[in-house]
Amino acid sequence: MFVLLMLFLFKYIDDLIGKGFEWYVILELLWYASATNVAMALPLAMLLSSIMTFGSLGENYELVAIKAAGISLQKAMIPLVLLVSGLSLVAFLFSDYMLPVANLKMGSLLYDVRNQKAAFLIEEGIFNSSIPGYSIRVQKKDDDGQTLYGVVIYEHNINTGNVNVLKAQQGKMYRTEDDQYLVLKLKNGVRYEETPGEKQYNPRQRFTRYRFKETEQKFDLSSFVHTRTDENLFKSNYAMLNLRQLKYYRDSTQQQLDSSVKSSSKSIQTVFKLHSLPIRQIETKMIKLYRNQVSEILPQQTRLSAIQSAINEASSVKTILSATSDINKDYNRRIRRFIMEYQRKFTLSISCLVLFFIGAPLGAIIRKGGLGLPVVMAIIFFLIYHIIFTIGEKSAKEGTISPFLGMWISVIVLTPVGVFLTYKATVDSALFDVDYYKQMMQKFFKRQKAV
Repeated sequence: MFVLLMLFLFKYIDDLIGKGFEWYVILELLWYASATNVAMALPLAMLLSSIMTFGSLGENYELVAIKAAGISLQKAMIPLVLLVSGLSLVAFLFSDYMLPVANLKMGSLLYDVRNQKAAFLIEEGIFNSSIPGYSIRVQKKDDDGQTLYGVVIYEHNINTGNVNVLKAQQGKMYRTEDDQYLVLKLKNGVRYEETPGEKQYNPRQRFTRYRFKETEQKFDLSSFVHTRTDENLFKSNYAMLNLRQLKYYRDSTQQQLDSSVKSSSKSIQTVFKLHSLPIRQIETKMIKLYRNQVSEILPQQTRLSAIQSAINEASSVKTILSATSDINKDYNRRIRRFIMEYQRKFTLSISCLVLFFIGAPLGAIIRKGGLGLPVVMAIIFFLIYHIIFTIGEKSAKEGTISPFLGMWISVIVLTPVGVFLTYKATVDSALFDVDYYKQMMQKFFKRQKAV
């Protein structure tokens, strides 16, 4: 979990630094992120812990003692199987009840964090445009961070541009007690303003210059205050729904898809009906035996209008089908996502069981405990699991395979691996014994030399 949280921080570090967040906001974000990372951390922890446990038993010859007492490996694994089954059940309940809430909390908080403006900071010789409508430049700052020299303030206007400029030799910067406003108390300066003339009496543009000994400029800092968005705006997202809600949204989206198909079919059915053209005067037998162009059947005086009408109707049908196709693609994409999230609730718990049945016999075979070889083997098998799961999920999103198969393909692929490793551990196979393969290679070369 620590490694996954560090990856999360590295990913969003640019959105967190320099925005003046309180420590508890960062801690809250990490807390929700840790809950959302359970889906990846728990299967990996299950795989690593089972390899380390049975590897340590094998390294200390405790598995040999267990088998010598007449207890098979399967019976020795029963208590841990029950424990892992209980953890898998807890993981299922967590993914159905706790994970949607954690996703909702983290999603809304992360949205506010990423859209939060950076803390207002004036640096020497650099224009600061953080405050909407203003650009502020300071030539020099004292060490106290409040006394300013060579202040230039440009006031932006969408319609007229930078027509108002204020310059001051010296100033002092401070915030109000409620941190809602920034006040610049400026001394010995001048303000330049350009205003349009009056349309009726004096249309010429006016340029005004004000000199001052002391003045104050107040800027609104409400946009820099951290505010929370209403969480109800994010509740319909796929990852923020439980099983009952996912089923409801999937059924309602399917009804919308069926309604869209029916409405589009009704709108194009009228095109396939015969219109009031003089085609009724032509004998049906003549139409069946005619082998040239169909347009030649129509009378000469109505042929051009019939062709133009057919072109217009074909264009209308094409437009209707194109618009309906785009709408139906969006509905199908949403339905796939709902099904995928529905199946994800079960794959978390089942993947814990599958990875346990890979890790436990694997540890009994390699007979190494600690954080050396078990960590390497756990990372290898978890990468295989994660890559297969990612490929299946991406394919299901794109619609190349069914959502059910995309979410379960990693479990389907790794289950035979777990059965195979359990069988090898039961018969004391030297599957990962280097000396065993070394002896086999020596025997092979000796036979080749003899031949």
